[in-house]
Amino acid sequence: MAERTPVDLWFDPFCPFAWITSRWLVEVEKVREIEPRWHIMSLNVLNEDKDISPEYREMIAAAIGPVRVVAAAAEKYGEHVVGPLYTELGTRFHNEGRPKEGPTIRDTLADALEAAGLDREVADAMDSADYDEAIRESHFRGMDLVGQEVGTPVIQVEGVAFFGPVLTKILRGEDAGRLWDGVRTVAGFEDFFELKRTRTRRPVFD
Repeated sequence: MAERTPVDLWFDPFCPFAWITSRWLVEVEKVREIEPRWHIMSLNVLNEDKDISPEYREMIAAAIGPVRVVAAAAEKYGEHVVGPLYTELGTRFHNEGRPKEGPTIRDTLADALEAAGLDREVADAMDSADYDEAIRESHFRGMDLVGQEVGTPVIQVEGVAFFGPVLTKILRGEDAGRLWDGVRTVAGFEDFFELKRTRTRRPVFD
């Protein structure tokens, strides 16, 4: 068997575009020899010093809770649980549309933990600042690779990191592989920095 190429992805469970990119990587793993590795970042930390609207700041205020839970689970069980727990969280937040804030979010977090084979009580970490230093460390480990003017997702392959790719639907099968081939190609040029166009479609998770 060919050796698998490690691919690091930094995510905040709240972000729908990070979720789609992560599911694309899961599809790529089926058709290319890659090994996704999962790392947390934080929309709260990303925007703490930025001039953003009060509405957006209020919306992401609850985002720190799920990140804290992932950090707590990683500390208790090991980094290998981050990917499976992210899958369970993202499925509930994005595919099932369960609330990302409010009084029921703890139930969502606890259900995700249980589905990942972890202790439901780890959900209590959503209200604890004990994990914030670890979150910031992971966050800046990813963001320092690409600069502070971008967001999530961030991926790194073979020493090259960038924001994106940003997708509005999950590519599957050979389509997923073909996009990966393109990503690998541009990652091979140290002077390549950016391709971008305005999004005109909303994210689709099915």
